[in-house]
Amino acid sequence: MKEKNWVILDADNTKVEFLKSELKLPDFMCRILVQRHIDSLEKAHYFFSKNPSHLFDPFLMKDMDRATQKIKNALDNKLKILIIGDYDVDGTTSVSILYMFLSKLSPLVSYYIPNRFKEGYGISEQSIEYAIEHQIQLIITVDCGIKSVQFITKAASAGIETIISDHHLPGDTLPPAVAILNPKQSDCLYPDKNLCGCGIVFKLICALSNLFDFPKEKYTCFFDYVALATCADIVPMIGENRLLTNLGIEKMNTHPSFGIQALMQSSNLNKLVKVKDVVFVLAPRINAAGRMNDAKDAVSLFTATDFNTALEYAQQLNKNNTERKVLDKETYTEALSMIFKDSSNRIKKTTVVYNDTWNKGVIGIVASRLVEEHYKPTIVFTKSGEILTGSARSVDGFNIYEAIADCHDYLLSYGGHFAAAGMTLPEANYEKFSSHFEQYVRKHIKPEHETPTLKINALLDFKDINFDMYNMLQRLEPYGPENLEPIFMTEHVYDTGYSRIVKDHHIQFTLKQNQTKISGIGFNLAFKFPIVKSGSPFKIVYKIMPEIYQDKNYLKLFVLDINY
Repeated sequence: MKEKNWVILDADNTKVEFLKSELKLPDFMCRILVQRHIDSLEKAHYFFSKNPSHLFDPFLMKDMDRATQKIKNALDNKLKILIIGDYDVDGTTSVSILYMFLSKLSPLVSYYIPNRFKEGYGISEQSIEYAIEHQIQLIITVDCGIKSVQFITKAASAGIETIISDHHLPGDTLPPAVAILNPKQSDCLYPDKNLCGCGIVFKLICALSNLFDFPKEKYTCFFDYVALATCADIVPMIGENRLLTNLGIEKMNTHPSFGIQALMQSSNLNKLVKVKDVVFVLAPRINAAGRMNDAKDAVSLFTATDFNTALEYAQQLNKNNTERKVLDKETYTEALSMIFKDSSNRIKKTTVVYNDTWNKGVIGIVASRLVEEHYKPTIVFTKSGEILTGSARSVDGFNIYEAIADCHDYLLSYGGHFAAAGMTLPEANYEKFSSHFEQYVRKHIKPEHETPTLKINALLDFKDINFDMYNMLQRLEPYGPENLEPIFMTEHVYDTGYSRIVKDHHIQFTLKQNQTKISGIGFNLAFKFPIVKSGSPFKIVYKIMPEIYQDKNYLKLFVLDINY
């Protein structure tokens, strides 16, 4: 494991004092808010809002008028509508909520999700051929389509109009769609550019509800789906995403939709749901449908009209996820072995591995785990038909999408985000691509990107850690990118003599500072155990977490690092 850099974040004291006086919040809370650019009353009130009326007007989005009128015209004239979406959580929730909304207005609405193994990500040749064969007259893409110039041109030439709803970065050339809903377009004035795909579809449903003068229940019923997608797609948890997630998590915990309720039950999630439960418990099960079987199972779960039917699909997704875990572990072990055997990997700035037998559905997960292990921009390839498919993951602060775009001469297709991307290429180009990717990263990566950084929000003493403080912290939830769970540091810490290594890799702590003792856990920190047992004072960096033991509530530390 790599050593980590510790950085104590600064905050403008004048702004901190202003928030303390106006909001009557403790210093550490105001310091965290200012670090997150919540430095005015207006921003603070929006940050803490759970009021649906604070959602932005959907008609502020470019082409929303045109899209809603085109859909209304299709419904009025009984045209066939096909929804095409991606196979991950964002894509399947997007398909589901739009299908549930429109199918109540017309029996001529259907959906299509490309098969990960046969068609790959996004709009495919097969999806357009399906639309032509079934005499579709209007395609609505969700969570995909912004770069599908070739396929949407083919649809247009066959007389099929397309509305694109997508949140990925547009390319230099836009597809010939009749309307494009994507806040990332340079001329789109929508205030929030960070919505996930399902968030944009939700805004489309809000706009249609407005156009048809429907009651708000026609769209508020989808809050839990939008929160699920927002958390799973790892988009910034600020602005409208934060508000939508707050509203959706509340719905999950009070009156979830049948599909989400069934997924929670089959996952033994019988407590109040938080973002981390969505990310680490619910989302992997939904993604497992597309990774191991067919993503349509996820849509069937979400669109189920009774609980028992939903539960059957949820149990199938659970089974898929169990199989996925086994495959994930096997692939990860094989990839680690390949990296270790090739001595050149020790001096490379990147990790690129390929095995033609690996399952396409798990290579993204394996890439993420390899980044955790070696902390380098990483791509894992497998063979898909006659071409190679790769899944890329980056380190904090390095734009892997730009690195892959610079290698476009060797690629058949590519797409993605700052931190994650996917690509296809001919097998003959693999070595040239790997070399070019390594050269680009070597030239552009900065030293601070090559070491994991712990960004510390505040210094605390153990005596200040209590449930009043923790309950105050919970007001910062939901956590996610740009609103991460706070990290604290405590100095002059000693071992009580009871800390020990557990399961060979982890440390179970019992620590003290002055007269205050507190317990904790540190995963994969066994190599730092000599510091704990040295008898000298040391520093720890940690998060605070609750624990129930023998029906009593405690606070413990989730220790991230230790140093003198």
